[in-house]
Amino acid sequence: MTHAPLPIAVAAALEAANAGAIEDFLAAFTDDGAVDDWGREFRGHDAIRGWSDAEFIGKQVRVDVTGCRTEGDTTTVSAQVGGNGFNGPSDFAFTVRGNRVALMRITG
Repeated sequence: MTHAPLPIAVAAALEAANAGAIEDFLAAFTDDGAVDDWGREFRGHDAIRGWSDAEFIGKQVRVDVTGCRTEGDTTTVSAQVGGNGFNGPSDFAFTVRGNRVALMRITG
């Protein structure tokens, strides 16, 4: 599906996740970056790694973008998620600071 171009930081995070590249995924985040998974917050690279190992990249996630919209510094990506964990449609709101992700919030 065709969609608007993603900000570089968002594209980098999603490409790393799809490739199973945890170090590249973490590098897409600011040092104090966070993942908010339905209200559960994981802040900093160590916490994000623990979450991802258990629930995201560690579950061989596949995120296929179906659409996106950007408002200010936040890009919301709609995607079809697959892998060995959650499967189905989901939304991810990425707040970008500079050239990295400050927050990835799983919203739906």
